[in-house]
Amino acid sequence: MEVKIGIQNVGRELIVETATSYEEIEAALAAAVKAEAGILILPDDKGRRVMVPASKIAYIECSGSESRRVGFG
Repeated sequence: MEVKIGIQNVGRELIVETATSYEEIEAALAAAVKAEAGILILPDDKGRRVMVPASKIAYIECSGSESRRVGFG
């Protein structure tokens, strides 16, 4: 799944490819926002962990992974 995270006062969005389900991302975001100094932690497909302070998140957009297209058209 491709997850785009918009961060306040940053011109570019953070894009993370993860195997985490939509429900798990939603639960992690809810827990991070609820915590006083919460941090959203998402594992990516390469085994790394992406950490974003919940207070700085402007939006999150989740989309299913699309296979790469080859050729024209």
